[in-house]
Amino acid sequence: MKQSLKIMSILLFIFGVYFFATSFTSAENTSTSTEQAENLTAAAESNEAAPHSLSFESGMKQFFKYSSFPNFTFGHIIMILVGGFFIFLAIRYDYEPLLLVPIGFGIIIGNVPFFPGLKIGIYETGSVMNYLYFGVLQGVYPPLIFLGIGAMTDFSNLISNPKLMLIGAAAQLGIFAAFIGAIALGFTDSQAGAIGIIGGADGPTAIFLSSKLAPEFMGAIAIAAYSYMALVPVIQPPIMRLLTNDKERVMRMRPPRQVSKLEKILFPIIGLLMTTFITPAAMPLLGMLFFGNLLKESTVTKRLANTAANPLIDIVTILIGVTVGASTQADKFLTPQSILIFGLGATAFIFATFGGVLFVKFMNIFLRGDNKINPLIGNAGVSAVPDSARVSQVEGLKYDPTNHLLMHAMGPNVAGVIGSAVAAGVLLSFLG
Repeated sequence: MKQSLKIMSILLFIFGVYFFATSFTSAENTSTSTEQAENLTAAAESNEAAPHSLSFESGMKQFFKYSSFPNFTFGHIIMILVGGFFIFLAIRYDYEPLLLVPIGFGIIIGNVPFFPGLKIGIYETGSVMNYLYFGVLQGVYPPLIFLGIGAMTDFSNLISNPKLMLIGAAAQLGIFAAFIGAIALGFTDSQAGAIGIIGGADGPTAIFLSSKLAPEFMGAIAIAAYSYMALVPVIQPPIMRLLTNDKERVMRMRPPRQVSKLEKILFPIIGLLMTTFITPAAMPLLGMLFFGNLLKESTVTKRLANTAANPLIDIVTILIGVTVGASTQADKFLTPQSILIFGLGATAFIFATFGGVLFVKFMNIFLRGDNKINPLIGNAGVSAVPDSARVSQVEGLKYDPTNHLLMHAMGPNVAGVIGSAVAAGVLLSFLG
């Protein structure tokens, strides 16, 4: 608990300084742009006056002009601190290091100031970073991530107990709560849809949908989604304890039945048809998710499954992390809207956890005996795989050291992956 309070205090401090910085950023950017224009004009006049002479003094001025120092703003300092904080969380507390280290370092890369026109910035056409960012803007990377997730995921627990799919659906409450909240705060319908998907606790899905509906807020939405995914062990446990009693926390569930190979092979095929017939817009995500799972479960494409689950997803994770981080340039990212997006993201996660846990309690009204479900796995309905399932396990062991909930929690956890993609497809169909 002390650790959670410490981390939340640090976050509040960062966001406080972050909000303070937004009031200065626009003014500084305007001032910097004016100064750059004046410097360029003066340099041009100087060159016309003495085209063949370059003194030591003018050379040093030219060198200084192309360094980061004259373009440095208070906003850059804030964003570099945020990047360092992400790296600190990943290394010190082991919070999603595979995501937060690339994103944190990308934030630092994106906030090293430079003279405009050198074609090195992520928003400058023709730069290397801009080419790498193309995969984010056009939604190329998220389906590749889903391919890897599918190749790594075992759907056996979901297949053996299909009613756990309902928990994954209930946890999507956070998406629609954030959607309504964003509209109430003045965002457009498309922007609200992209912001709402943060509640699905799925970074690739958030990037995919924001690239279609609100590319102007992609950096803030992606950073918020990955930040709260990393903070699942901090955000969810207090809510889980609030909504359950001692008797519910020690509830034992019936062991899942053995699933046959045929069921595992048929599941991705049937799952693809059932979900994409409802929401064809989610095809890029769900198609690759189920394809990756078929590669794994068929057992005749082990090389392809291993490639998708290991080197491919690692490469794409690096690219998506660094480029999303680099897209948070101070002049683009430090805005009041970004603060609102972070607030709505926190609200979405809270509502998602509430929805999952309360829905399990509702289901138990109609279930009897060992068919009842431990409400502590309700939090796993969000698609932060496997972190939210681990939270269920850790919380369950606190109250009964012999009651292992991880295998049960993985059912709603993988259902949450499917549910968030379906929700994204629905939003894209109506708002795209």
